[in-house]
Amino acid sequence: MGPERAPRDDSGDPRGDSSDRRDDARDRRKGEAVAGRIAGVVLAAGQSRRMGKNKLLLDLNGKSVVRRAVEKAEAAGLSPVLVVTGHERERVEAELRGLSCQLVFNPDYASGMNSSVAAAISAVPDDCAGAVLLLADMPLVTAAMLEALCEARRESNAPLIVSVFGGVVAPPMLYGRGLFSELRQLAGDGCGKRVIKQHRAEAIELAWPAEALADLDVPADVERVLSHLEARDA
Repeated sequence: MGPERAPRDDSGDPRGDSSDRRDDARDRRKGEAVAGRIAGVVLAAGQSRRMGKNKLLLDLNGKSVVRRAVEKAEAAGLSPVLVVTGHERERVEAELRGLSCQLVFNPDYASGMNSSVAAAISAVPDDCAGAVLLLADMPLVTAAMLEALCEARRESNAPLIVSVFGGVVAPPMLYGRGLFSELRQLAGDGCGKRVIKQHRAEAIELAWPAEALADLDVPADVERVLSHLEARDA
């Protein structure tokens, strides 16, 4: 599954003349190093209210949802891989035994996803040039997709690499270190949406098939995702 550079419509951007935005973006890139490893952040703290049980512990062809997500991040070469836990922390962390990931507990997980984003970004080592944020409950996101985000970052030095699924902007996203201070200030829900909106004009967009957006919210999603996995792996 290879990426395509998605077309972008900036007509609704509220931040003034496009030449000014390009100048701002160029100044930010000049001050932000490309060299350095890219961390992985797996958000795995949610309460799975709509599923009725902890979806991260569901079995998908022999592996739990959360273990699949972390293994993909490690296979993509992200380093370190930080896993943010919260709800049923002990059970989720037990699923990750034997992996080299680092655990970040977010005691405020019930306040919204952005509290987990802020907790993880605060734990990213200083020598990392950026971080890829991914949701543990998107099983059709592949290691190759994560690698493509990192490659786009290396080629462009853009501060933000965005995934677009059939026109829908969603994780995984790569945030350069220059955006970390904004991510650490987030609260509530949204998985960094405010930062994405603020810096969309500076972003590189990678387009992915719409079906890769599939996540696990309700019980019916499990069979749908399993069908996709079986077809892809056949």
